[in-house]
Amino acid sequence: MSADADPGDGDASDTSTGGAPLVEVEDAHTYYGESHVLEGVSLSVREGENVALIGRNGVGKTTTLRTILQLTPPRRGTVRVKGADVTGMATHEVARRGVGWIPEDRRMFAELTVEENLTVSVRESERTAAELERAFETFPALREHRSRKAGNLSGGQQQMLAIARGLVGDNDVLLVDEPSEGLAPLIVETVADVLRDISQNDDVSLLLVEQNFPLAVDLADRFYLIDHGQVVESGPTEGLTSDDERIARYLGA
Repeated sequence: MSADADPGDGDASDTSTGGAPLVEVEDAHTYYGESHVLEGVSLSVREGENVALIGRNGVGKTTTLRTILQLTPPRRGTVRVKGADVTGMATHEVARRGVGWIPEDRRMFAELTVEENLTVSVRESERTAAELERAFETFPALREHRSRKAGNLSGGQQQMLAIARGLVGDNDVLLVDEPSEGLAPLIVETVADVLRDISQNDDVSLLLVEQNFPLAVDLADRFYLIDHGQVVESGPTEGLTSDDERIARYLGA
């Protein structure tokens, strides 16, 4: 699609190698008060694929995640999860359909321990022990701090805990907002490896908002480039670089 194409061209019917649609957004118009933030965003995430939302800060990427979760419902447009219209539903009802959220600010229960934070994220109580072990195998550092309050963890440890909570929630798709934000390069590498493993080995698809362009391209199969609340480019990430003329004009200052 050319950079001057109609934003609606990057829609929920995009062809991909994945399976059935897990999440579809169709012509979403989302507002904060009278501020029109999303101006007709359409996209899809299918089974077995990872999708990146890229673009400058403040163009609507996080708002797109919030729109899917119905934290900020669209005034116009439709959101579907596994084919069912969830527009206007309560956020917890959307989550129950297999949509997990790893927010940028991590949103720990600061006064609860690592183990307690994980336990409250497990949907079926009889699976708690197995899911905790799954989380600790994925993040051995969390096992060492299982009795420590989440508020006392380092930023990297908190990000690991945030991802682990999404993992134990038995989700089909994870909405991941800026997972590398504020982390040291070594921790970023660890987080990236875990997200890659989760998507490959746990049958979880990712919709990723990530300012780190090389990381986003590395993790994702497809991308949507958002600018001023509209999808202006979309396609496969294979071979994509920030020097690509279609991309550079929107990611530059």
